[in-house]
Amino acid sequence: MTVQPTVAIRPAVPADAGLILAFIRELGEYEQLSHEVVADEAGLAAQLFGERPRAEVLIAEVDGIAAGFALFFHNFSTFLGKPGLYLEDLFVRPACRGHGLGKRLMVRLAQIAVERDCGRFEWSVLDWNTPAIDFYRSLGAAGMDEWTVQRVSGDALRALAEGDSGNA
Repeated sequence: MTVQPTVAIRPAVPADAGLILAFIRELGEYEQLSHEVVADEAGLAAQLFGERPRAEVLIAEVDGIAAGFALFFHNFSTFLGKPGLYLEDLFVRPACRGHGLGKRLMVRLAQIAVERDCGRFEWSVLDWNTPAIDFYRSLGAAGMDEWTVQRVSGDALRALAEGDSGNA
């Protein structure tokens, strides 16, 4: 007789800031973007658990051991006139995959979206990450191929904020 592991999904608490940072670093490594991870524990704690939290985190555990996380926040759809739930990051440690943690995290996020009367639940995925894309499709997700992500960051963000955005 095989013993099934106990899986739990729980909201993160301030004491989890270091764990969340560890997950972010592991995700950065997996996505070959480690060089872009500049977050620190104190900054994360302030942003996630401070006076005005900017995002929320769910922690997935297997037999009481942290195995994965999902970081999400609300956005707003003017067309729907409702909030949306945006999943920024979902990561399950490779050694913990195969227990349905990713699906459980996605189900819990969908439940939160429904409980909070969100009009949609969305996220981005790197185009080369076929396992993730296949996983999301298996959950009923549809690609938004007619949309492209636009981003302003770093020096370009500072220049735009100063009104010096080039030729516009």
